Parts: sequence; structure tokens; C-alpha cells
Amino acid sequence: MIFSRGRGGGRHARDDRSDRQSADTQDLTASAERAVPQRGPYDLSEAPDGVQRLDLGSLQIPAIGEVEVRVQANPEGVIQQVVLVYGESALQLGVFAAPRTDGIWDEWREEIRTSLAADGVVAEELTGDYGTELRARVQTPDGGVADLRFVGVDGPRWMIQGVFQGRAASDPAVAGPLTECLDGLVVDRGQEAKPVREPLPLRLPRDPDEAGATTEQAEGSATSGPPVNGVVSGQQTPHRTDPPSGRRNA
Repeated sequence: MIFSRGRGGGRHARDDRSDRQSADTQDLTASAERAVPQRGPYDLSEAPDGVQRLDLGSLQIPAIGEVEVRVQANPEGVIQQVVLVYGESALQLGVFAAPRTDGIWDEWREEIRTSLAADGVVAEELTGDYGTELRARVQTPDGGVADLRFVGVDGPRWMIQGVFQGRAASDPAVAGPLTECLDGLVVDRGQEAKPVREPLPLRLPRDPDEAGATTEQAEGSATSGPPVNGVVSGQQTPHRTDPPSGRRNA
């Protein structure tokens, strides 16, 4: 992929004011440095500089070698699916609006479990690098079975959901570059109010040469993309994404 305060004081404080300002500046700088996360996903306000990323609007994906970005868009150029593929593994990404104060991954994760259970699938809750995650084995459209691993990251007024498929679902150690992509994601949430759980808008890159992403045009809702290790990479993940009625804005 190619992407391309200072302090005042009385008259007796005048002599040491510059020293205090210097110390205060150093303290604020150190505090700001500590506030920047060592790994992402990042909010746009805290994203590190000097990284090549594929700009899809609300979501920016770092350029990682050997990772193919597959997007599915409708005729208007609105992206409906984003899937990263590495070898026999894939990572399906979604980014959603969340409240100002509370994260939604815990509630969201329980709804995934309930949805899977309604289809007769038992989801196991485990602790991973991103906190509590779900793992499940589901039937594929061709009658086989496939492993899925659901992870979630709550950010400031947004949530990232990632669904690992293929080998990376059953063995996180082989996720490699996919995990690197997830750690380097940048979310451009914007300031406007949005219903909680609403998908944040994604679009195709403005410059067609900005990245070597594979694009598929879909009529209406997203259609199935290429299979990855028995899992259809473009299929809708089995959980509810529409915000329940009466939800507050984020």
C-alpha cells in the first residue's frame, strides 16, 4: 500500500518569574507527552506525526507492508465495509459514535453475545491486549466453520470494533501486521452531534493513487467480498449496529 501560565505575582516575584514560567512550561510539556498514548487506536487530536495513512474520512489506516485494504462502497462512494487482509487472516473494522463520558464496548459486546446465542453460537469471553473480547466459532455460508474474535476500543466519543477472522481469530500471535494496523488507526470523529452507535462516515480516498486499496462497488447494502480462510470478508458481522430509539446524541 502507498499512502502517500506563566504565573504573576507581587513586585517581589518579578526576579524569579521567568524561572517559574520555564518550570511551568516544562511541566505542561511533560504532562502533554505523558497524555499521548503509546499505542492506538488514536483520536485525531493525539495521533503521532510522520506516519503514512490511507484517509477514509472518519478512519485513517496506517500503511503496513503485506496488509491489503479492501473496501466496499456504494455508487456514491460511501464505504460500507473495510477489511484488512494479511495472508490467511483478516480484520474487519467499524467505527461508531459514542457518548462523551461512558464507553459502549461492554454493552455492545453483550449484544454480540446475545445475537450469537440466538443463532445457537456460544461466545467465549476472554481478556486480550485490548481488554475483554469475545471469541466464537460460526458456520460459514459454504457449510464449514470459522473462528471470529471480536475486540473493541472505546475512545473519546467513538468506539472501534474489530473482528479478526481466519488464523488471527484463534491465535492472536499470528495477527502480526493486522494488530499493527489496529494499533495505528486514527479516528477523525468531528465535532458535530451524532446518535450513539451511528457508524461514522467513511469515504473513498480523494486521490485514487493515495493507496493501493482494493475497491468493490455495491448496489445498496454491502455485498459479499472475497473469502478469507472460509470466512466471507465482506459479510455483515452478526450484531446490531443501529442505535436504539430514544438514544442520546454523542
